[in-house]
Order: sequence, then structure tokens, then C-alpha cells
Amino acid sequence: MKFTQYYLDCLSHASYLIGDETSGKAVVVDPRRDTAEYLADAEAAGLTIELIIETHFHADFLSGHLELAAATGADIVYSSVAETEFSSRKVDDGQRISLGEVELEFLHTPGHTPESLSIVVWEHPGDEVPYGVLTGDTLFIGDVGRPDLLSSIGFTRDELANQLYDSLHDKLLPLPDATRVYPAHGAGSACGKNLSTETWSTMGDQRTGNYALLAPDRATFVELVTEGQPPAPDYFVYDAILNRKDRPLLDEEARPPVLDLEAFDRLVARGAVVVDGRDPEEFARGHLAGSINVGLNGRYAEFAGSVVPSDVDIVLVVEAGFEVEGKNRLARIGFDRVVGYLDQPLTVMATNPDRVAVASRLTAAEFEERRRDLPFLQVVDIRNPGELAMGTIEGARPIPVGQLPGRLDELDPGAPVVVFCAGGYRSSVAASLLRNAGFTDVSDILGGFGAWATAGV
Repeated sequence: MKFTQYYLDCLSHASYLIGDETSGKAVVVDPRRDTAEYLADAEAAGLTIELIIETHFHADFLSGHLELAAATGADIVYSSVAETEFSSRKVDDGQRISLGEVELEFLHTPGHTPESLSIVVWEHPGDEVPYGVLTGDTLFIGDVGRPDLLSSIGFTRDELANQLYDSLHDKLLPLPDATRVYPAHGAGSACGKNLSTETWSTMGDQRTGNYALLAPDRATFVELVTEGQPPAPDYFVYDAILNRKDRPLLDEEARPPVLDLEAFDRLVARGAVVVDGRDPEEFARGHLAGSINVGLNGRYAEFAGSVVPSDVDIVLVVEAGFEVEGKNRLARIGFDRVVGYLDQPLTVMATNPDRVAVASRLTAAEFEERRRDLPFLQVVDIRNPGELAMGTIEGARPIPVGQLPGRLDELDPGAPVVVFCAGGYRSSVAASLLRNAGFTDVSDILGGFGAWATAGV
């Protein structure tokens, strides 16, 4: 058996290639949208991808099942309760598919979503202990899938939480302790609240160390898994719906159109949003006024999807050579309306200094001085609710960055604002969003809450 896990840090997303070297047959599970790596690895191993299996309709990224099917001719596989607008093959609870020696057993495990399934991987048909189980978003390392993401489209969180309890206890917990656990996400994903940095584990370790599996009864479990979940970015519902639909395919090699300043201005005048992918430090030194800063070196797609609407055109500002990467990483969440990138942005700024703005970033000491001198200063903590347990700055108003676009009316655009996060990446996103929305005096704290807490001010 060939078993490969692909882990995408910027989305905390795991996908899998499973192949049988005796038959040359392979499957890919939960693929991302840029599929070249799966194709190259399968070819190098002499494998033919015959099935593309989705554990559920993902909300945090746009899956690559259509791209991979177009490239290979493979069938797309979902649980039998899933309804898709494209051709797909359905599998029943308990059904097995043979790749040769390797067998895949499908378990319906609803709870995170109604159509969620898990895949038990058997190296040989007669094995007493399976090699592992791919759990999608049903069971994570240290956590379980949140049951509240679909509350806006007809499912209650308590209903799904109860289904999740049954799936875990009736389908997954009976698996032997030695069974390896391979989830679809790891730490940082908003699909749960306590995900481990480990990317795989065993059923035995999860049985004894996963807080949700240690709940003594159903009621306690439901309470544990529904409280304290991080706010889901706005694009989650968009992606959950789009993953059911037929849609245009991504050409991951295509470069977005190059724009001179005149073409750039025309697009912005028509409503395009400028996303500057440089690091917060570079952005602060100088950027085109009105740009939103989401650094490519961070969780780029996630936070772009948190503050940029899904129905607008996007113009990229990136360092030379990163245009395709910026376009493809936005495409991973279904943001396909990248209409171009600005050619030589540093030269444009140098020759048009009247178009350039700088961003105020305060040290912890500078922030304290400003807070002392400005009694009407608005301080905004844009971290998630779970992070607030580590403390916050007295008087700060908690507004998670993903909720900020919809809660701008809670702040006075004419009064000074200071925003902070844990380390300074998200605060640059939030501060640039506020400036774009017309706030006139916005700063963020260098190093975030961590720097402020250790400064002893």
C-alpha cells in the first residue's frame, strides 16, 4: 500500500493519496483545488487515480474533486445521502471497495454535516486491525468536528451534535486502539476549537486523551462541543454550498492579467478590492491607499475570505513572481474573481507618492502612552473567543476579525482606534480593513497581545 498525507499549513488541511501497488489503482481523499502534486505523485508511483472521495461538503475550502476528475476521468465519491449537481458515485454505510489487496470501508458518520463519512483503510482483506481511518471532520486529533456550521442552512447545532455523538460512539470508538486516525484538518482550522498540532494519532490515544470522547454522557458531550467555538469566516457557507455545485475549473498554471496603473484604477473604480499580499512590516512602510493587507506568508486565503466579500473582483499587489500563488491560494476557497495584478507596485508607489499611505504600528509602550493621552481611544481585540481566556487588555472591545466587516457600526470612524491580535498578522488585516472603510485614525500593536503582555507596561 502507498499511503501519503498532504498537509497544507495555510488552511490546516490534510488530503490523502492511497494506492495499491499490486493493482496500480489509487484514490485521492479530500483533495485541494490545485491538484498537480497528486497527479505527479501518482504517476511517479505507477498508480492510476480511479476514485476521488469526499468525506463531506467542506466549508473551509473549495475542494478539487472536479479538477481532479477532469484530469483523470476518476469517479467522484460521496455518502449516499449527499446530493450533488455534478455526476457522483454514492456509497452506503458499511460498503467496501477493493483496490486490489487494499480495501476501503465506508462508514456514515453524520454530525459535523449530515453527509459526513469516514473511511477505514485495510491493507489486506483478512486483517484483524485496520491500517487506519480517515475521519474527515468527524474526529480530529484532540477534538471533534463542530456541529454548528450549517445552522444557517436548515440544521440545528443540537441535532447535529447528537448525530455526532452517535457516530463517534457507534462507528469510530469500536475500532481497535492501534487504528491510526487521519483527519482532514489540524490546529488553526476553524472547523473545531481544540485541534492538535499533530496530524495523525491512534484510536487508543484519542480514546484516552480527546476531551470530547471523555464526556461521561450525551448531554455533557453536546454542551462541550457546542460552546466556545470560534466564529466561522463568512466564506464558509459560500464554500459549503459551492462544493455541491458544478462550477468552472481552476487552471492553476494561468497567470492573472498584468495591470498598469491606469487599468488598475479602472478596476478599482468599478468596485474591485485591492489585496496587498506583502508582509505587514512592508505594508506599513508604504502601500496604495485603500488596500487591504493579507500577507501571503500567513493564513492568506482564510483571512482574505474573512474580510473580502465573495462576490467582488480582486486586484492583487504582490512581490514579483508571486502572482500565480496569490491567485491559486484565493482559488482554494473559491475566490476566482482575481482580475489582475499590479505591475511593479514598488515603482508605481515611488513615482506616485500622493497615492501612498503608511500604517501606524505601535509598540506596547507607545500604545500605553496613547491610551493614557486619549480617553476616547477605541481598543479592539480581534482574537477569537477561546484566545480571550489567556487575558486581554482592560477596556478592549472583543470583535473577532471574521466578524469585523459586519460590526463596523459598533465603532466610531471619526475616533482613534487601536486593534490587536495575538502576534500582529491579523491586526494588520483588521486595521487595513478599517482604513478601507473610512476610519481616519487606525493603529495596531506590534507583536500583538503577546508583546503587550510581556512588556510589563
